[in-house]
Amino acid sequence: MPAILSVAEAIPEHVLRQEQVMGFARDLFSESFKDIERLLKAFHNGQIEKRHFAKGLEWFKADKSFEEKNNVYIEQAIQLGTKAIINCLDNEMFLKKQIPYEEIEAIFTISSSGIATPSIEARIMNKLPFSEHTKRIPIWGLGCAGGASGLSRAYEYCLAFPDAKVLVLSIELCSLTFQRNDRSKSNLIGTSLFADGVACALLTGDNVEMEPIQKKAALPCIAGTQSTTMRDSLDVMGWEVKDDGFYVVFSKDIPAIIESWLKPKVSEFLQKKGMKMEEINHFVAHPGGKKVIEAYQMALQFDPEKTKISLDVLKEYGNMSSATILYVLKRFMEIGQRGETGLAAALGPGFSSELLLLEWK
Repeated sequence: MPAILSVAEAIPEHVLRQEQVMGFARDLFSESFKDIERLLKAFHNGQIEKRHFAKGLEWFKADKSFEEKNNVYIEQAIQLGTKAIINCLDNEMFLKKQIPYEEIEAIFTISSSGIATPSIEARIMNKLPFSEHTKRIPIWGLGCAGGASGLSRAYEYCLAFPDAKVLVLSIELCSLTFQRNDRSKSNLIGTSLFADGVACALLTGDNVEMEPIQKKAALPCIAGTQSTTMRDSLDVMGWEVKDDGFYVVFSKDIPAIIESWLKPKVSEFLQKKGMKMEEINHFVAHPGGKKVIEAYQMALQFDPEKTKISLDVLKEYGNMSSATILYVLKRFMEIGQRGETGLAAALGPGFSSELLLLEWK
């Protein structure tokens, strides 16, 4: 089974406490909503304490064109993506020694918060000494499901090429999509929730000799995956693209959809793999928000303890779209023991789910 050998983060420099962002939202949205104080409770109810952003709060107080925002996206994506890759391949927590760049066969680059052609990994390859033959697989538009989907596609690549070492690089700078003139409730909720983050994971095929490079006694191996897209659900979440950039589409029904829709998909997946829910030790969940985590608990009848790490990441970093599940995975990799099992889950536009079965070996 392909293994996840290392995960590392690159955290944007600007730190904002939730109270600061709430004050900013109060000033911006108060003219549009008479019940603004009631709506602002979302900033506290979500249990997010701080978030990290590519730019400081002052930057968001003036209108920016789509071009300006996207130029910052490219600049920061290169900078933070490069840092995440360096941290992943030279990682004292997970690796005995640095992995040479030229040994990386493919890079899966995941993002939904900006656009770039040539894609970001091509630009990073001009800064780091990857082989010129490294395969580039940019994947755009999977939103919060993207990190889990990237791991799934990298797993399939490693099944096909068992000698391979591949990277999954997730880059999300959600703050740069902020629309000052969008006074919708979706934008207000998005302002309370989304953040910036970058992470990178290293996966290896079965033929890679692990003893010289593996530092942890046990690593999560991917035993199988399942991708599911709900029909006629295009309006649940995503982007509406307008002249000045991306406008968030974020249905209030997402927690209810999770409760009714997710459990049968998880049960079907685990049944195919000969597993039962009660055999799962770790729930590696993308924390889309506090209500999403609670919906996971209700749908899958998990003890709240199983979602504690996801909630801790949400408190510290907010929802970083596709990158968030890699932050969660890293923390499970720090504590996982041989013989344990995990279920990784993330939900995104489509409306879709991505599930992975993990076994620590």
